Amino acid sequence: MTIKGVLFDFSGTLFRVESAESWLRAVLAEADIPLPEAELTRAAQDLESAGALPGGASPAEPLPDDLADVWAIRDESAQSHRAAYTALSRRVALPDPGLHDALYERHMLPDAWRPYPDAAEVLGALRERGIAVGVVSNIGWDLRPVFRAYGLDQYVGAYVLSYEHGIQKPDPRLFAIACDALGVAPEDTLMVGDSREADGGAAALGCAVQFVDHLPVTERPDALRPVLDLTG
Repeated sequence: MTIKGVLFDFSGTLFRVESAESWLRAVLAEADIPLPEAELTRAAQDLESAGALPGGASPAEPLPDDLADVWAIRDESAQSHRAAYTALSRRVALPDPGLHDALYERHMLPDAWRPYPDAAEVLGALRERGIAVGVVSNIGWDLRPVFRAYGLDQYVGAYVLSYEHGIQKPDPRLFAIACDALGVAPEDTLMVGDSREADGGAAALGCAVQFVDHLPVTERPDALRPVLDLTG
């Protein structure tokens, strides 16, 4: 197999969202709402357990049926995504009800994300080799500004975002759209992601698949570099 195109997942693959504590702390500071440190720490832990931070942990407990239905299709539209995550956030008591919407808005800002240390190196090397690069993400908002803020947009030839197509990974149709956008056949394409369930769906289309671990940025310095061995 000669790899002519590489598709990357976004969250947990090229970028990692901030911690729940950093997320909450930033929103409280912006709203000028003081919260004792112990209460802030506890609220952040509760938000994480609730699965309220997009790109963070999934809900630790089973969801009620009505919320489970929204959660299952959360990445098919911007409306479903916001509804699912703000509903999860509202399961946690916060000092002002407006904080739940503010938290959702915060997670879409470039400041809430950091690229993995080797992301720029790997994306740049792929471009130098003439290998097409796409981003395929289950998401409910436009992540392009995040790539632009960190100078990585220059390496990406196509963004295929679930909410823009009404299709979620692992549906092979989303990967097919990405391959078509890059002009690369699936059998000449490598999909790189952190979810065996979602990103592994590319295999049904004929793509090769490479997995990375969804770890904090400081704990994963070079997991993307094997992609260069596979495409060299």
